[in-house]
Amino acid sequence: MNWTLALPEIVLACVGMATLIFGVLRKQDSTLLCTMFTIGGFLIAGLLVLTGTSGFGFHGQFVADPFSAFNQILILSGAALSSILALGWNRGEGIARFEFPVLMLFSTVGMMIMASASNLMTLYMGLELQSLALYVLAAFARDNLRSSEAGLKYFVLSGLASGLLLYGISLVYGFSGTMDLASLRELLVNPASASAGLVVGIVFVLVGLAFKVSAVPFHMWTPDVYEGAPTPVTVFFATAPKVAAMSLVLRVMGTSFASMVGAWQILVVVMSIASMLLGALAAIGQTNIKRLMAYSSIGHMGYALIGLAVGTADGVRGVLVYMVIYVFMTAGTFGCILAMRRKGRAVEQISDLAGLASNDPALAMVLALFMFSLAGIPPMSGFFGKLYIFLAAVQSGLWTLAVIGVLTSVIGAFYYIRIIKVMYFDAAAERFDPRPASLSFVVAATGLFTGFFFLFPAPIVAAAQAAASVLFK
Repeated sequence: MNWTLALPEIVLACVGMATLIFGVLRKQDSTLLCTMFTIGGFLIAGLLVLTGTSGFGFHGQFVADPFSAFNQILILSGAALSSILALGWNRGEGIARFEFPVLMLFSTVGMMIMASASNLMTLYMGLELQSLALYVLAAFARDNLRSSEAGLKYFVLSGLASGLLLYGISLVYGFSGTMDLASLRELLVNPASASAGLVVGIVFVLVGLAFKVSAVPFHMWTPDVYEGAPTPVTVFFATAPKVAAMSLVLRVMGTSFASMVGAWQILVVVMSIASMLLGALAAIGQTNIKRLMAYSSIGHMGYALIGLAVGTADGVRGVLVYMVIYVFMTAGTFGCILAMRRKGRAVEQISDLAGLASNDPALAMVLALFMFSLAGIPPMSGFFGKLYIFLAAVQSGLWTLAVIGVLTSVIGAFYYIRIIKVMYFDAAAERFDPRPASLSFVVAATGLFTGFFFLFPAPIVAAAQAAASVLFK
């Protein structure tokens, strides 16, 4: 059965259960200790992923390969950054409870299973384990009406998406007789052998997964959940689950349905264009920075989907490099948003950043760096993320996608640069409260990565190339 391939997930689940029991039995507040255990679990799981072997386990339902390892390391990085950022914030908001890191840990186990799923049923199990914890996390500030509303909206709409995904899986199984991704690939070597019912099933599976990456038109939950959920949970939503869902989309489409690229490519192209346009245009009128970041993430998932639409190893490499860059610049941006506190209260309006450059030059400089990167302005990392994606599109002849991507990047630059204008040229508002060292650490680390990525892109690009070659061969 080769269960050792799943050792990172097993260890992480055991750490989660041990942390839960410790938190329940310990009488006084144990949030800090539980968070330390959780981050330790992420580090151990990361080492096990890096030192693990490749192969299939659990009768072919679980796979460990360079693609799963790449995405799992990125998922663990996003989860660890979110856990560190949550420490000071939760204490300030009065929601510092040991259940928070435990829920993040179990959600991360689900995401790691998603990255290693080689069977549609394993895929669904990982997806639901991730989602169940995210429902609770979104509503974690239970005395806050917005947080409760965010949890309920995500629960209802995610339940609908899960139903569509299950329906798609049942159609695929009914018309093919298998749920194994590799068997589906062999079955569909000749695209003409695919029945109409199987194609409909593929579409439903893609729709269910598109909800998780918040691609248009399945994005409706994103702005409300991003705004309403506690900000560290929003950081988590914006990083690790996006990587897990994108890795699922790439594996399912790149393994099982690679030979049927003609059947699903147009759907991915439409979702990509719609996501880029909505992300660029809907964010212009936003005054709340968390809602702006929600529309920004929709746009960025649109850019990432270009790589899937290309349907080649170069396209997948572009998506993987883009997701690495996206996770770090998004975590850093939200770190700066978490620093926006006055008299113990969190503030979220863009106008609250007025004159930040004169009050806190270091924070203003790092936030400006992240805004330039999100806008795709060289030499920041965001520029290189888009460069790899657009090059893959041009090389495959998808000029329309590349041109629309460049145009929406130009439109999107308006609202990112507007934030820089508010920080540097508007009259200074009141200073923000002193920020915890853990927050400063995350912002500094992600800022260094974003600013100096152009000096060391080779290791990440090479790892992404190795991961991509597993899928589109």
